[in-house]
Amino acid sequence: MISKITNTSQVIPQTNNGLKTSGDVHKQFSSYLKDAINEVNNSQAASNQITTKLVNNEGVELHDVLIAQQKASVAMQLTMEVRNKGVEAYQEIMRMQV
Repeated sequence: MISKITNTSQVIPQTNNGLKTSGDVHKQFSSYLKDAINEVNNSQAASNQITTKLVNNEGVELHDVLIAQQKASVAMQLTMEVRNKGVEAYQEIMRMQV
């Protein structure tokens, strides 16, 4: 499950004097993004695993499989929407006149 951001300090680190360096922000954001993508991947893998258990008749309930698949689907859709918004923002910046 992707956890919600409750405090911006989770994403944007603070240095000793209260200012953020671009390197620190880049590393923290990169780490946060990798963790979120790994969580999406883990939900997809869990969905595949529970589906396989259902097919092999290993005592898994159908509703549990459907819930796991829906969670994985929603996580993937969210990831794709965030990616699309990021690409749109990049394209908008590239169209700006300097």
